[in-house]
Amino acid sequence: MSYLTQKTIKNNVSFNGISLHSGLDVNVNIKPALPNQGIVFKRIDLKSNNLVYPNFMNVTNTSLNTTIENEYGAKVSTIEHLMCALFGLGIDNALIEIDNEEVPILDGSAKIFIEKIISAGIETSNFPIKIIKIKKEVGYSEGNRYINIKPSTLSLDIDFELKYKNSIIGNQRNIFKVYEDDLTDVYNSRTFCLFEDIELIKKNGLAKGGSLDNAVVVKNTEILNPEGLRNKKEFVNHKILDCIGDLYTAGYRIIGSVKCSQGGHYMTNKLLRKVFQSEENFSILEIKEKNLPYTLINRKYLRSIA
Repeated sequence: MSYLTQKTIKNNVSFNGISLHSGLDVNVNIKPALPNQGIVFKRIDLKSNNLVYPNFMNVTNTSLNTTIENEYGAKVSTIEHLMCALFGLGIDNALIEIDNEEVPILDGSAKIFIEKIISAGIETSNFPIKIIKIKKEVGYSEGNRYINIKPSTLSLDIDFELKYKNSIIGNQRNIFKVYEDDLTDVYNSRTFCLFEDIELIKKNGLAKGGSLDNAVVVKNTEILNPEGLRNKKEFVNHKILDCIGDLYTAGYRIIGSVKCSQGGHYMTNKLLRKVFQSEENFSILEIKEKNLPYTLINRKYLRSIA
């Protein structure tokens, strides 16, 4: 029985596509990395000072996406779907080369990221993983919106609800045990918006690359995408996808129980900043024990790459 050890990709993974907000064509190449290097973005269109680390303290924008930025002003935006895929597949270390500021949106979910990384293979090291274990309940709220995290045993639980006046989206809630449940519906769930919000979003210089190919659009009582929804709770499941990706900006996987109502990138980042204000709230553990009851990597995908 081997330890729970750090993983990287076995072969390079390349993506090309339109960025959701900038509308630019962008290339991404994910490369293997050595143990303990973590996830690192490299802006290859910049000649120097081009490494950007997906850490919650480096998050500089949370409006309709998560943007990270280094001290020299180099940015990478819309990282959340790729970060969710890396989290879900247990990728601890990777160098992500990107030739522009924004990660391609692809189909609006984590599905293609997941599939391509699996096809490239996963390399296991002899270095044990590290985890963040929540020790005290911490919360953040604004009006009726809130997010909190409290201690758990050996799982990451996410209980998320959203509330929309639109009758199609409405009030949705879903709960996942991230390290145990089949997360296929989460990974496959696309970003979404209301048709009446599109004009304002575009006036703000965003969603230049948005289309029915990469987002679910709801107009009154109709879903404009011809294929409809991919699953019954696609709206809240996409919010959970975003939440997982944003939680990975903590640097390691988290052991804790998250509950969120009407949250998003902003609320999750505020929560992480509050958690890490005090060492009383968390501990970082290196896993060396054998025969742990959970693998800390989604079991479905472990089976598919074995």
